[in-house]
Amino acid sequence: MDYASGLKANPSSIHAEGVKTKIKLQSARKKISGILKARPVEIIFTSGGTESNNLAIQGVVWAWREKIPARNAYSIAIAGGSEKKLPHIITTNIEHPSVLETCRMLKKRKLAEISIVPVEKNGIVDPKKIKKEIKENTALVSVMYANNEIGTIQPIREIAGEIRHYNKNNRQDLFFNRSCLFHTDAVQAANYLDLNVGKLGVDLLSLSGSKIEGAGRVGVLYKKKSAPITAIFGGGDQESGLRPGTENFPEILKFSEALESAQRIKEKETKRLVRLRNHFFNKMRHSHILKNVGMLFNGDLENRLPNNINITFPKIPSDLLVIELSSKGVMASSKSACESSRREGSYVIEAIRPESDPEIGGVRFSLGRETSKADIDYTIGVLSKILLRLKKWK
Repeated sequence: MDYASGLKANPSSIHAEGVKTKIKLQSARKKISGILKARPVEIIFTSGGTESNNLAIQGVVWAWREKIPARNAYSIAIAGGSEKKLPHIITTNIEHPSVLETCRMLKKRKLAEISIVPVEKNGIVDPKKIKKEIKENTALVSVMYANNEIGTIQPIREIAGEIRHYNKNNRQDLFFNRSCLFHTDAVQAANYLDLNVGKLGVDLLSLSGSKIEGAGRVGVLYKKKSAPITAIFGGGDQESGLRPGTENFPEILKFSEALESAQRIKEKETKRLVRLRNHFFNKMRHSHILKNVGMLFNGDLENRLPNNINITFPKIPSDLLVIELSSKGVMASSKSACESSRREGSYVIEAIRPESDPEIGGVRFSLGRETSKADIDYTIGVLSKILLRLKKWK
């Protein structure tokens, strides 16, 4: 409404309308920083979650590479020549493509070393295994807060604790005095989980409006003031010089309002969705047809997002089920939308079920603010009929 009422000026302009727009933009920034318990200067606006993740990962790598100390006899002697090492990144095998593919790109271009830690069968990574991979040239650990396919919630605070312990005990010498930073992709977590960056112990955190009802098509990167990152695009000095380009003012306004709204109803909505999710699980377990067809729930059943249900139906391709469900008005998915154009199955399901057929994968049902118990009952009824028919056809 602010935008529609006339605030359409460039917030970087110094004329009266530009100043008005800038004040509104800074108000939105302050609102978001308040939710994250951060400082306004630590909020960077981007185009979406993919850009936020890229800015965090590539920004750390370039900052690390640009900060190579002067080559002198003393530094070489104490470091054993290790200043030549590439920055090292640790991540997991179920991250969003915008994290995994960015890491692989940096490795392919010989700009960074990459270690990919496999999650456990329940879809949750062991913090001790993350710590085990940290070494003297580790610049960044990037672990998503909650998975976009199977909904598992990662132990972010515990991982942060392991990183702090390493930094305290191993980064005290004169050469490797740069702390290992911690980034989390919190895109899926924004509606339901605590976003207090101090409690989480993260240096960088990504958000996207695409996963928050009513939010704009815009992204946010929280960057702790002391965390060194470098801009990855050339251009103007907007967003503290880290993200050039005129800010998408109307979308930023929508994002700040929607995020505030989501936080306001978070506790009540989480309880409601957990009840619906448990109703879904219980009804599935007691369905005679579904038990006969066979099914496997993917991801930890407790440490998961309240709105996420992911199920594998052995011998029935997940893409086929998604199409069949869609014809009955039920919109489910078989993998990340960012991977939908690829013919391969879900790498997330493959990571927790390596023995299964990649084409089978899993079907994800996402619950939302408008989802009712009647919707759940209808979905299970439709799913039962489809599976019965497909089983006979098989």
